[in-house]
Order: sequence, then structure tokens, then C-alpha cells
Amino acid sequence: MNWLSMLGLEGWVARWRAAAIEGAIAAEDRITLARLEFDELKRRLGLMIVMVILFGALAVLALLLLSLAVLVQFWDSPQRALVAWLLAGGWLVACVAVLITIVSLAKKLGNAFAFSRRELGNDWKLIKGKL
Repeated sequence: MNWLSMLGLEGWVARWRAAAIEGAIAAEDRITLARLEFDELKRRLGLMIVMVILFGALAVLALLLLSLAVLVQFWDSPQRALVAWLLAGGWLVACVAVLITIVSLAKKLGNAFAFSRRELGNDWKLIKGKL
């Protein structure tokens, strides 16, 4: 004997079961999306760290050699002090440019999980609308 059918609750239970299954599938999709975005974030962050270290090492070496070459070129001239100050200013400009680039990259990394947040926000609005 089926008590649910006798009480008229069979349709209600079927709807709740379908809603639970759909909710589980949606939650699984959201978790998969978050995992994919997290993997992408880790890949980008690792690549950024490697590139910053590599760029830093190469830039320091190149600029030191360039500075040395310019100073040697102007060593016996009256413009030696001016050239030294221009080199120091060039180094300062280069440091500021690198700092601006790093801050820009860090801001882009701050926008992680944008798709997951948007999907969860849409889901929350849909749930609030149904309540």
C-alpha cells in the first residue's frame, strides 16, 4: 500500500525530489566552475611570479652594464656628473614603470572568480525571487 499516493503527496514529493536533484546538479556545476577558475588563477599567478623574477634579473644586469658603458664613455669629459645624474634618473623611471606594471597585474589578479561570483549572484536572485 502506497501511503504517499493515498494522502495525495506523491506529486509534492516528486517535485521536491526533482528540485533537489536539479539543485545538486547546479551546485556541482558551480563547484566545477570555481575549480576551473582557481586553476586558471594559480597558473596566471605562477607565470606572473616567474616573469617578474626573470625580468628583474635581466633588467638589473642590462641596466648595470648600460650604466657602466655610459659612464666609461663620458668619464674624461666635463659632463661626467650630468651623465651620472641622468643615469640615476633613468633608473628611477624604470623602477616606477615596473612598479606600475606590477600594481596593474595585481589588480587584475584581484578580479578572480568573477564568473563564479556572477553565477552565484544570479542563483541567489533567482532563489530570492521564488521565495
